[in-house]
Amino acid sequence: MLHVRRLDHFGVDVADLARAERFYTGLLGMSVEMHLPDQVLLRYGDGNCALFLKPGRAPGGLDQIENPLGKSHHAFEVSHEDLGRALQLFKAEGIPHHAPIDWGDHDCLYFLDPDGNLLELVGYRQVGGR
Repeated sequence: MLHVRRLDHFGVDVADLARAERFYTGLLGMSVEMHLPDQVLLRYGDGNCALFLKPGRAPGGLDQIENPLGKSHHAFEVSHEDLGRALQLFKAEGIPHHAPIDWGDHDCLYFLDPDGNLLELVGYRQVGGR
């Protein structure tokens, strides 16, 4: 049996690399590690994200955030305060999102990137999360 240590990186298919880079760096605060002809490698906290150019990729639909539970997505932990700021920012910027969901010890906020990829922010009410 193997023992996975941690998630090294995840990949996201996008139709426009520059637009996706602006979203992930400008909104989520990721930093650019490397540009390649068909991808951008990003860094956040102790993780990495690869944006893969897929020209002609059809964007995901708004139906993903109407009922986001149980759908494939990527979730990022933020402070509970940042979760509140994100909600205000999403409203101001017109970013499609679901109302916050209360899970008892944390809240989550599902939203879509410009390519319709379902993402989630998780904010624990206590320092240290779980």
